[in-house]
Amino acid sequence: MVEPQMDRSGDGAARRVEMSRRTFFKGAGLSAASVALLDGGLGGPAAAGGLINAPQVLGPGAAALSLSINGRTRAVRVDPGTTLADVLRLNLGLSGTKIGCDRGACSTCTVWVDGEVVTSCMTLAFDVRGKQVTTIEGLASGEKLHPVQQAFVDHDVLQCGFCTPGMVMSCAALIERDPNYTLEDVKTAVSGHLCPCGTYPNIFRAMLAAVRGRPQNQDSAEGGRQ
Repeated sequence: MVEPQMDRSGDGAARRVEMSRRTFFKGAGLSAASVALLDGGLGGPAAAGGLINAPQVLGPGAAALSLSINGRTRAVRVDPGTTLADVLRLNLGLSGTKIGCDRGACSTCTVWVDGEVVTSCMTLAFDVRGKQVTTIEGLASGEKLHPVQQAFVDHDVLQCGFCTPGMVMSCAALIERDPNYTLEDVKTAVSGHLCPCGTYPNIFRAMLAAVRGRPQNQDSAEGGRQ
């Protein structure tokens, strides 16, 4: 609350000069506008590209977004709060990426962003601008499946198949990182994935079979012993 001021006229009578709330906020608004003009519009630091770089404001409506998905540039218009998972599935028709818990706990929606595994249901689409996104649709090379995809087929990993794309993305990332991985590395790679069907033993066998330079019979035998 603004205290009233005392103003004494020439005849000595006290006169109250009050500042109303409307007058106060009106004056404050004009002051703020003046600072903004001086700072951004009249050659201040923001205008000169100096100390202050104002962030880009998006929303509340849809905004244009350009993404690199599986080596292709894709343009959409979405709300800034839209997740990458929703853009992939609903806007771009890449339904291979599944949404399970929708809170980053099951890893069903796993994709790569600049080669790193991320849960796309917890990643805003606007946060991956300028980055390379790879989904399950972009993992194969033409008609040739990725070694992990082929191993999953050969070792009957798929049951309901809902969690499979995310599993494949994490396992493929492991191969890309370290082609000489061990069983413990595989267990670590899929530790955040929830498979209600319980196909983990087959996943382990498939991944041991996909180790480069490892004979098929040795893979199966080792997988069965674990």
